[in-house]
Amino acid sequence: MIKKILSGSWIGIVLLFMYSPILILAVYSFMDTPVIGGTGSFSLQNYITLFTSEELMDMIIGTLTLALQCAVISTILGTLGAIGAFYSKKGMRGFVSTSNQIPVVNADVVTGFSICVLMIVVFGVNKDSFIPLITGHVVLATPFVYLSVMPKLKQMDHNLYEAALDLGASARQALMKITIPQIMPGIVSGFLLAVTLSLDDYFVTTYTKPATFNTISTYVVNATKGSNTELKTALWALSTLIFVIILLVVLVSNISASRKEGGEENVKNEI
Repeated sequence: MIKKILSGSWIGIVLLFMYSPILILAVYSFMDTPVIGGTGSFSLQNYITLFTSEELMDMIIGTLTLALQCAVISTILGTLGAIGAFYSKKGMRGFVSTSNQIPVVNADVVTGFSICVLMIVVFGVNKDSFIPLITGHVVLATPFVYLSVMPKLKQMDHNLYEAALDLGASARQALMKITIPQIMPGIVSGFLLAVTLSLDDYFVTTYTKPATFNTISTYVVNATKGSNTELKTALWALSTLIFVIILLVVLVSNISASRKEGGEENVKNEI
């Protein structure tokens, strides 16, 4: 009994340590005080400013567009890389797996600076082009898509793929109708992870973005150095909305997964 109380208390302390800053920020996003820790009354002004400021809306739309584009490219490359490595010989599979781990453990600042030098200095790409920025985000996110897809490839029923080939399906047909559906949860997880990485990244974006373009991360850092208090406090509202959206996505995903597992378990019991 005491052990359960202590373990529950420890989990509560850890969760409180993790989420109390976010909860405090969320509370102050509904207040009219210009500083966290100050006194104020309930207000929706921060949210009104967030959705009426052309500068903020352009920044948000630009960030989401960049994240979705890079996530699509990263998902395609990461999925194809995982499938190719999985069906390759052991030596090639090990080489690809090891190479994939390097961008994961490498510091973002190194990746960002390297992409900047490669694209702008070596290849002569215009510094106001979005090519270095997109390339940097794809390089950052693709290894994580690979890591999301590979476990699903190992878990799938390989007999179905071989059976499809024996029944006359081409390798392409077997891939699209057998392999892809089985690893789809890993592909979706990789896509969502790529979106999150793109939204969250600061160092790669700083080194590779055009001078006139800002993502949420770079805008927040620059805003903290500025003197526009109205935009600063509107970012509290933006942070709260991002947290709530992510929380809802996680909850819906877990509930759907639980229902699916429950349905499969019921089918097995009936059988």
